[in-house]
Amino acid sequence: MSYDGVGPRAVMRSVAFLTAGALAVPLLTGCGSEDETSKPLAGQDIAPAARAQVTQGGTLRWAVDTVPETFNTFQSDADATTTRVAQAVLPSLYRIDENGRAQRNPAYLESAKVVDNEPKQVVLYKLNQQAVWSDGREIGAADFAAQWRALSGKDSAYWTARNAGYDRIEKIERGENDLEVRVTFARPYADWQSLFSPLYPKQVMGTPDSFNDGARRKLKVTAGPFVVKKVDRKNEQVRLARNPRWWGRPAKLSEIVLTAVPREKRAAALAAGKLDLAEIDPAAAQRIDSASAAKGAAGPRSVASGSSGAAEKKADDKPSEADKADKADKASKADKADTSLAGFEVRRSLEPAYTQLALNGADGPLADERVRRAVARALDRTELAALVLKPLGLPAVPVGSHLALSGQEAYADGSGALGGQDTAEAQALLADAGWVAGGPIKEETGEKAAGAKGEKSKDKKSDEKKEEKEEKKEKDKNEEDKNKDDDGTYIVGQDGKAPGETTGGKELAQDGKQQLTHPHQGGAPGAYAPKGTAAPAGAAAGALAKNGKALSLRFVLPSGPGSESLRQVAARISRMLAKVGIRTETVKVADDSYFKDHVASGSYDLALYSWPASAFPATDARPIYAKPQPAADGSLNVEQNYTRVGTDQVDQLFDQAISTLDEGEERDLIRKADTRIWAAAGSIPLYQRPQLTAARKNLANAGAFGFQTPVYEDMGFLEKGARPAAHPSGK
Repeated sequence: MSYDGVGPRAVMRSVAFLTAGALAVPLLTGCGSEDETSKPLAGQDIAPAARAQVTQGGTLRWAVDTVPETFNTFQSDADATTTRVAQAVLPSLYRIDENGRAQRNPAYLESAKVVDNEPKQVVLYKLNQQAVWSDGREIGAADFAAQWRALSGKDSAYWTARNAGYDRIEKIERGENDLEVRVTFARPYADWQSLFSPLYPKQVMGTPDSFNDGARRKLKVTAGPFVVKKVDRKNEQVRLARNPRWWGRPAKLSEIVLTAVPREKRAAALAAGKLDLAEIDPAAAQRIDSASAAKGAAGPRSVASGSSGAAEKKADDKPSEADKADKADKASKADKADTSLAGFEVRRSLEPAYTQLALNGADGPLADERVRRAVARALDRTELAALVLKPLGLPAVPVGSHLALSGQEAYADGSGALGGQDTAEAQALLADAGWVAGGPIKEETGEKAAGAKGEKSKDKKSDEKKEEKEEKKEKDKNEEDKNKDDDGTYIVGQDGKAPGETTGGKELAQDGKQQLTHPHQGGAPGAYAPKGTAAPAGAAAGALAKNGKALSLRFVLPSGPGSESLRQVAARISRMLAKVGIRTETVKVADDSYFKDHVASGSYDLALYSWPASAFPATDARPIYAKPQPAADGSLNVEQNYTRVGTDQVDQLFDQAISTLDEGEERDLIRKADTRIWAAAGSIPLYQRPQLTAARKNLANAGAFGFQTPVYEDMGFLEKGARPAAHPSGK
């Protein structure tokens, strides 16, 4: 499992269907200009080619993370492969373009517009007269109505993940003819274009039983350029075949075979000729780049010099003849594999998702906004972005918004509301919060409130020394390891469950509950030393303390082999915090429990994970930043706000944005909301995630898609002698 792959799943309704990416939104008076935000930081890299240059037929073998448990994108266990299948076989009324903006899909919609505002908002859809389901029935109002009833939230028998937008609809009816659908809203809804993508047939949405079980293991009726031909769970494959009833541009490929292949095994599968397209980690990307560069050189490229094992051997170690033979055999196999990789190239872009530092504001030192702001002011976000992106040849620009990414209409850099890196200001904020240098420190015997089971040292001084050594070791190995894997950031929903799903609950908003043992938002009463209090004698130099407690934050990280780069980022953050007097205790936990048992449950102080971007932030981002509310049973309903930091003002701005039908006003309200989110310092956006895709060199219109929804009917292999358009980077 990759912790840096996009896996929004049902986390943001079926936003994964319309977005492939990250969130970002601007500040109303932000420092970003219109020109600076007019295009993505990195364009898509898909080897674009005209359809006339693409051969007819062929099978594309595409690596995925899983064979999905469900093909219903509106269920809580839907995943990235669910989305990929849905994009290829189901109607999407709107698709996302290369700038992360929603565009009408003419294959299904001739037009869609708001025709009435008073007394109610009415949207009129005019459907493509050729649009039919694979069983021959026309797509029509009955399908829209069935999906609305299933997702409205009024019938709990439907096991839906989320109902955003559909709960605002009052009625759906046929227009003047069968090709028109009129949707009347009970309350104004700005993001109406987010609805009905994907659109399922009434056979799936019509009853609770069909919704809950009818589309989990198969999709009998579809309406896209492809159909689901076979689901082979034994061999972990989903086979898509060309749809004979498709009315649009005919699919170039005969079949697409989606095969579940672990990230660490994809380079070997590519070399063995089992795959044509696969998202890969930096280590695999380096192998492919090296193989392409070495093609035609005299003799095979030696990989022995790059062996970390050889570097670790002592000079006087004398390998046995058996060791030499084994090493030679492995080197020979590696050379052969790398030679086989010469037929591939790495297509690079930035995913529409960003990695953030989350600060748990539920209790402890981070419940104080001043401490959270001090953490933020201690960070050099440009340096952190460069650490991950620069070695990959991607723009190392920090993300300036929580709610949109560069290129999206709502994007503007709102980070000025919090301020940039400033050591003196961070130290002043800590002093104002009562954290002063020096003073007796009481050793804690119990586990910290934000703690969780993980690797924990018993001796504090020993642990600190060990941490320093590990940080130095990681720093020394940065150049060696920087291409070893992706940045390892845990993306929400990638552990096989919906975010916060700890029980069998049906609504995501009911997951992720936390006992409200600290209902206050400003820290424990009496926790602050009077401003200006002199530091008691006898304290360790540079150590900050208050009321006998040292300022130390628990940094929870996944421990798996795919998280090396993430741990490099965490180590760099820890060094930055140390400069202002904030200590960190690194706790490494099992990958499968990282999000569910630590982030979602609130058992952390600091954590790194990612959010996908959305073309509809007023709808999709609200649960992520909504102020947690106490429930009747004493728990805290956090929805998807795993930092537990929120304000009434942010909630009000989201409510206003979702209720206006003025696009400019909605954009401004979203930017204002982002400004307030920055000021609250519950999460700090760091960088847009890298997207590395290995593709066979003659494969066109596929690769690192960036924001854009893939156009499945245009994918295929180039005709002999044809060449794709120039690579965006000029290679």
